Amino acid sequence: MKARSMTGDYHQLDTGEVAELLDVDLRLGLPDAEARNRLGRFGPNEIAGRRPQSALRRFAGQLHQPLVYVLTVATLVTLFLGEWVDAAVITGIVVVNALVSFLQEGKAEKAIEALSRMVVTEATVRRDGEVRRIPSHGLVPGDVVLLQSGDRVGADLRLFKVRNLQVDESMLTGESVPVEKHARRMALETLLAERRNVAYAGTLVTHGQAEGVVWATGERTETGRIAGLISGVVDLDTPLTRKITAFSRVLMFLILGLALVTFAIGVARGEPLVEMFMAAVALAVGAIPEGLPAAVTITLAVGVSRMAKRRAIVRQLPAVEALGSTTVICSDKTGTLTENQMTVKEIHAGGTTYEVSGSGYDPRGGILLDGSRVEPGPALAECLVAGLLCNDSALAEEDGRRTVRGDPTEAALIVAAEKGGLHGTDLAGHLPRIDTLAFESEHQYMATLHHRGEGEPRVIYKKGAVERLLEKCHNALGPDGSIVPLDAGAVRAAADAMAAKGLRVLGFARRMAPGHQQEVEHHHVAGGLTFLGLQGMIDPPRAEATRAIARCREAGIEVKMITGDHPLTAAAIAAQLGLGAGQAVTGRELERCPDDKLAGLAAGTAVFARVAPEQKLRIVRALQAQGHVVAMTGDGVNDAPALKQADIGVAMGITGTDVAKGAADITLTDDNFASIESAVEEGRGVFDNLSKFIVWTIPCNFGEGMTLLAAIFFGATLPALPVQLLWINMMTAIALGFALVFEPKESDLMQRPPRDPRRPLLDFALFMRTGLVSLIILGGAFGLFLWEQQARGLPLAEARTVTVNVIVVVECFYLLSCRSLTKPEWQIGFFANPWIFPSIATMIGLQLLFTYAPPMNRLFGSAPIDATSWLHVVAVGAFAYFVVGFEKLLRFRRANRDRGET
Repeated sequence: MKARSMTGDYHQLDTGEVAELLDVDLRLGLPDAEARNRLGRFGPNEIAGRRPQSALRRFAGQLHQPLVYVLTVATLVTLFLGEWVDAAVITGIVVVNALVSFLQEGKAEKAIEALSRMVVTEATVRRDGEVRRIPSHGLVPGDVVLLQSGDRVGADLRLFKVRNLQVDESMLTGESVPVEKHARRMALETLLAERRNVAYAGTLVTHGQAEGVVWATGERTETGRIAGLISGVVDLDTPLTRKITAFSRVLMFLILGLALVTFAIGVARGEPLVEMFMAAVALAVGAIPEGLPAAVTITLAVGVSRMAKRRAIVRQLPAVEALGSTTVICSDKTGTLTENQMTVKEIHAGGTTYEVSGSGYDPRGGILLDGSRVEPGPALAECLVAGLLCNDSALAEEDGRRTVRGDPTEAALIVAAEKGGLHGTDLAGHLPRIDTLAFESEHQYMATLHHRGEGEPRVIYKKGAVERLLEKCHNALGPDGSIVPLDAGAVRAAADAMAAKGLRVLGFARRMAPGHQQEVEHHHVAGGLTFLGLQGMIDPPRAEATRAIARCREAGIEVKMITGDHPLTAAAIAAQLGLGAGQAVTGRELERCPDDKLAGLAAGTAVFARVAPEQKLRIVRALQAQGHVVAMTGDGVNDAPALKQADIGVAMGITGTDVAKGAADITLTDDNFASIESAVEEGRGVFDNLSKFIVWTIPCNFGEGMTLLAAIFFGATLPALPVQLLWINMMTAIALGFALVFEPKESDLMQRPPRDPRRPLLDFALFMRTGLVSLIILGGAFGLFLWEQQARGLPLAEARTVTVNVIVVVECFYLLSCRSLTKPEWQIGFFANPWIFPSIATMIGLQLLFTYAPPMNRLFGSAPIDATSWLHVVAVGAFAYFVVGFEKLLRFRRANRDRGET
């Protein structure tokens, strides 16, 4: 074999050059000994998977978070000080959080393993002059492979003998219909999707036969190259994980800083070192939001459940929120934005152009003229008959939906005839087929011969490429069924008008044959034909996708179509979907675009066509470099690298390949773009509820820390013990905070612009509210602690119990305000969330146990308090509620005024 034999340019060589370079006799195939030698040299025809991480390593990865570091440090300190209850509780929190995340995390990446499965099939080869079946992993460069309908191609082949071969390459190129193949050499610069003399590993033969020689196996195939792209993509953090990490890091330094300040102040005042150390620990325990990791996990898990009900299955928890933060959706066309079912939309017959209603393989619909349904006249009926009879495909019912057996283009012709009142079984009885001239790519047509009854001439129907068919016609069928002169110019104009709309156009003709004719040959249809009409078809856009795109735009989310399909088809579908009427940017243009200009091109373009896998990857990366949160949808092997690179990968559950599903974070069970829009809404709801939880919990934790800091500063006794603060943090997070997880989505959620990915979890307004609530807790808790001791003379244990209850009651009242960060409670509905009031009642019950149950008194150092103390506690809580409500009302009015001005 020559050195050049493993490069990817075989499409531009003729078969003689290919055979010479691969050192093989195409008539005999490789000798067995040489095949074994090459197998040792090039290795098995397999794609090696990556070594999976061990379970222990993946579990340890869950602990690699700043907030967990803070909790771990707190655990070690409390152990050192002998505070066993505190240490046990914090350790439990760390382990449970890590375990939940470990279990909820998606299984190890399956994309490359799925690629391997796609090429592990059987292949028919010629070796030593004999035809035999071997496992496809035994294929080597130079093997001669025989293909026929139904075969899965086992390696990349340069075809050298082809008969009517059609290959479904949608999983690799995005082409929506099977591709016709030939054996002729092609130009070097020919794009992958247009290389008609090559069959790629993993693609499916839908029609015909061929022979080809293997020129690439395993990781050197196009499928293997995509596997390399997938393995080279770095797993990205989601916007939520990035924000939580940054927020936790800031929180860690802030808490440690406050603890050090507390210790330093106490020591400076001459307090004992051990007591000040305990005070610093108490402050750290009070300020750490121990319930935050669990709240994040549970909120995301609830989001997963809600998304599943809306036909979106989530593999990784953070993907829920990432989809809600999306600023750009890059969507594949076929099957996601479209029906993935070819549909005849226009028919030109008898000099008139008709519209066809309905979509897909559903026979509901009709033939329209000027918007009104019409019954087919002679010319229109004959055009439909030609499409129905000159046809080798069929439709079948599977799982309640119609599926095509054969060519999707021919299936569209069957459905069009049904809409015109014609049915294949009836016509087959009246016009039985006698012979067929199968479609061949070099002739671009198919013909069938039919019997019309005793004494009647037989009829030949022909369908094919318009220009080739027109050359053979010398007259046409008029509207009333009479023979009229052919106006070729008018037919071409009608065909061009259809093509301009992205329709794939086929022409139909007929010729009468002698009653004794038993076969049809090429010379029988080489001239003297009567032109019957044109049928234009397309894979139509989903109606719900159009509405979903409009809603996405209303929500400030850009939608871009990235497809391997033809530019004209892509642009036409995009215009119908409302993505703009501009031209599509092609893969060739992207290839020529330098990296420094790609970002501008990606941002300003809505439609990309004839795009290769690595170009999809470039587009996604260019958008991410501009700060966008990118969601990518797809179903094919060619989509997998971009699905993995995107912030959120969305695969199709019905038509999607295992590779695409393995690379994605979310799988849609109905392959519908509208489900993406629904999932975005759910994702926004998840982020909204997480924000509410954070805005609720952080002020409470900071209030506790500030209360302790104030006590140290003024030289007072600690108002609460570390174990009491831990009780507050954990019980309120579980009994109160988790109620916010189930808060219904606010009505204007999809009218808001996407969150800026660079925007922090707490913006300035929410930061100010955090400060306000923290000050109320500081004043109420520390003030009442001093009042109960000094003015009322209560013992220390009772005064600390009052402090704990003040903090908890303020949190109960503040919880009501956090149900919406902008709107008053009356606007969102007091009882819209059925969990709120039972949660508050549960927390009050727990506090009564904390205050009055002797075992709790011994464990937490609490003591019973009287009604007067409770009156003071409730007064502080009510004060906090009204102050926050007033602040929120002012901001709500200001926001409404600003919207009115704009």
